[in-house]
Amino acid sequence: MFRGASSLSLDGKGRFAVPTKYRDTLLSEDQGTVICTVALNEPCLWLYPLAEWLEIENRLLKISNINPRARRMQRMLLGNATEYQLDKNGRILLAPSLRAHAELGKKIMLVGLMNKFEIWDEERWHEQMRQDTEIERLGDFEANPEFDNFSL
Repeated sequence: MFRGASSLSLDGKGRFAVPTKYRDTLLSEDQGTVICTVALNEPCLWLYPLAEWLEIENRLLKISNINPRARRMQRMLLGNATEYQLDKNGRILLAPSLRAHAELGKKIMLVGLMNKFEIWDEERWHEQMRQDTEIERLGDFEANPEFDNFSL
């Protein structure tokens, strides 16, 4: 289970070091193999441990690619999916195309979201947090039955 946000730096080659608190989990479960792809609805990347990604692929396999939305999802997620192996220093080298999609600068945020991570440009992450907080403060959010009985 991944949680929390970590401010990290991309080096000149486009690598970042996975924080040690996540490294052991990634190395023990999938020998450090992860899959990175574009997020469907936000300017960030999604980073999955291999086992979690294989579940996503199985679900994508079951939807008909005749449906235009399903085909777009498959094209975006699978077409951009890149497999990585953590190096001996726990680093991942992000492909230039993935970095460009998320407009990543030198400073990034690695955000744990239970079964995956999001990778954001740090400035964009802080702006997204400001926007999300404002929406929640205003109560200007869409109705969703999944939250009807949810409390914190």
